[in-house]
Amino acid sequence: MVQADNTYSHERVEILQWTARMGAVTDQALADRRRFTLASARSRLLAAERDRQLTRRRPLAGEPALFTVTRAGLRASGLQGLEPCRISVANAPHAIACVRVASALERCYQDHRVVGERELRRDERLAGAALASARLGNAPDGGPLLHRPDLVLWPRGPQARLPIAVEVELTVKSPRRLAEICRAWARCRLVEGVLYLAAPEVEHALGRAIAKADAGEAIIVLPLAAATAERSPASPERTVPGDA
Repeated sequence: MVQADNTYSHERVEILQWTARMGAVTDQALADRRRFTLASARSRLLAAERDRQLTRRRPLAGEPALFTVTRAGLRASGLQGLEPCRISVANAPHAIACVRVASALERCYQDHRVVGERELRRDERLAGAALASARLGNAPDGGPLLHRPDLVLWPRGPQARLPIAVEVELTVKSPRRLAEICRAWARCRLVEGVLYLAAPEVEHALGRAIAKADAGEAIIVLPLAAATAERSPASPERTVPGDA
């Protein structure tokens, strides 16, 4: 699935692959992930932009620019089955939060691989089955209607352990929709549990939805700010309900 272009350095290819897998990245997230200075991370991203492998957009004033991979960047990365991500004013806040969380999770849980929603969607399409998604019901064509998490913590190594779904929740969904998703996660047997990282204004609504769906054994909620701490407050094995 991966056949990288040997024309570019290993570091450049890895940055392109990470960007494609996450959809969009920021200089700060790359700096945190690779322990670069912010200036060094930005210079690497701008160099790839000059080579037309990345494109940069800053739709939100006061927020960092988002870099997305181009088709040339995808070819250089060697990844297949992924498409360039489109950034807008509407999806930029969530994209910034997700890549920030992904970077923090990679640092904290090095025995896990962090998979983005785009990568999970591709893998499930290739597998012809859900791998770490919750089933909400049936789609109009009769197939499963899936809810995919924003990120997945996938254990490395040969151990037969289930992944952990990670949801990054910035805005309050309708109570009915939120309860449906929580109920679907409570029924899901493809994941060990679900970690919600929620903005302060979302936590109470999420707590009510979890209670209504009787999903307290499957879902844990933490403040979004907790994910970006240098040291995680607890390991996935101890925080996710239902883990033996």
